[in-house]
Amino acid sequence: MHNFKELHVWKKAMDTAQAVHAICQQLPDAERYGLISQMRRAAISVPSNIAEGSGRGSNADFRRFLSIAGGSAYELETQLLLTGRFNYCSQEQLASLLMQISELQKMLYGLRNSLRDN
Repeated sequence: MHNFKELHVWKKAMDTAQAVHAICQQLPDAERYGLISQMRRAAISVPSNIAEGSGRGSNADFRRFLSIAGGSAYELETQLLLTGRFNYCSQEQLASLLMQISELQKMLYGLRNSLRDN
């Protein structure tokens, strides 16, 4: 069992979820039940799956939840790219968030791979 609150990847995922929530506040009300809902769900899924997986009894289970978290991170990346295409946020905001998500994806991949050897 891992203490998820001490994992750098979980902290990064929490920061990313907070940043996504802030971006969502800028989106038009027409996206409340569409893009906003999807983005918030995906952003929250990442740290939630890291936390859930860390409490599982085996590294294999933890790896599976990290994989799910990674999938949510890629889903969120796509939604942010759409946000940029729809001109709902500045290119600077978009670039910053996309860089955060890229780092998060790499961290998830690295942690997942490190658990194979244990």
